[in-house]
Amino acid sequence: MYIFKAAVVGAGTMGGEIAQVITYSGLPVVMKDIDQKMLDAGMEKIRSIYQRRVDKGKMSASDMQSKLDLVTPTLTYDEFEDVDIVIEAVPEKMEIKKAVFRELEQVCPEQTIFATNTSALSISEKAAATDKPHKVIGMHFFNPAHVMKLVEVIPGLDTGQETIDDVVMFAESLRKLPVVVRECPGFLVNRLLMPYLNEATKALEEGAATATEIDQAIVEWGMPMGPFTLMDMLGIDVCGHVGEYLYSEYGERMSPAKLFFKLMEAGRLGQKAGAGFYDYPGGESE
Repeated sequence: MYIFKAAVVGAGTMGGEIAQVITYSGLPVVMKDIDQKMLDAGMEKIRSIYQRRVDKGKMSASDMQSKLDLVTPTLTYDEFEDVDIVIEAVPEKMEIKKAVFRELEQVCPEQTIFATNTSALSISEKAAATDKPHKVIGMHFFNPAHVMKLVEVIPGLDTGQETIDDVVMFAESLRKLPVVVRECPGFLVNRLLMPYLNEATKALEEGAATATEIDQAIVEWGMPMGPFTLMDMLGIDVCGHVGEYLYSEYGERMSPAKLFFKLMEAGRLGQKAGAGFYDYPGGESE
């Protein structure tokens, strides 16, 4: 099935970036949220990504406007009656995601693919909340979605082969590199990434070095950025929630650092909040 029109539910950091990626490929996208401020922020995220391209001479202002015109921001499901795929990008809470899928079933055509941008949660469990589990699949983009090429494609137990093939083709049409991985807690990337981020945070808790010293050491070793810069970009809350989930599934070896939750309680969620492991006086880093 060719994807002619897409939708994204959730206009946060990832939702806005995913919507931008879709419009960059030339496809129209409906972006829904339940909060007008979030919706406005999502549109501003898309606009800012394109504006940087204009500023660098990679795109004209008229081309930018043409791309922005492909986005339909909405607080309702009224525009969902003809979408071919919906990418859910709401907070990383299973019950919220299940509720979204149940709502989507009431408004979308039978052939619509339900994709979830979850970074760790079970695809099969979400699919079981619907009447068409063969159309449910994981499509995990990485932050920042407009830069990172990799997309994990994660079939659930009942995901149909046609759905897998359609999502792989769709990801390729977005100029992404789709990799089909087996379903397991954390999938592939986060199962490898979270122990690294967790140990860096525990080293900070123990006073082994400062965040800046650890980041500098990792960059000098050859990585593009250090773990604390990365976690501030990903969101401390995302790291905390994923860490808790992996701990519940894998046990003590995945015990999350306590500092995640102290930062979350203090509202230091990373770049999006203006503060995380580091401070961002000008607000969200671009």
